[in-house]
Amino acid sequence: MDVYKSHGAFSWSELMTSDPAAAREFYSKLFGWGSKEMPMPDGAYTTFQVGDTSVGGMMKIPAGAAGMPPMWGVYVTVRDVDSTVKQVEALGGKVVMAPWEVPGVGRMAVIQDPQGASLSVITYSMPG
Repeated sequence: MDVYKSHGAFSWSELMTSDPAAAREFYSKLFGWGSKEMPMPDGAYTTFQVGDTSVGGMMKIPAGAAGMPPMWGVYVTVRDVDSTVKQVEALGGKVVMAPWEVPGVGRMAVIQDPQGASLSVITYSMPG
């Protein structure tokens, strides 16, 4: 199964943290993860690897999210982000961040279930 193409598959985990350098050292020692840093317009983005496979990413908490605690988020692959957010609302959930394009990655949104748990949904545009 290709988690980047399979509707409903958990496909990515991402850490938002106040101290990326300390988090990188911690998780590298804890799990033996490799890491690669990529420059981005809003600061560096780090991917974590198990062997040659990227399994997650990390970034510094954006300035606009001051006060947000460090946390891990998960991504679930969907066929169509826009129809998924409509379904979320129809089922009593909430759209926390409306769909937007992540250049070179895909279209995503952040949703919340009726109990308040949040996750991200994404339709990847990356070549497979």
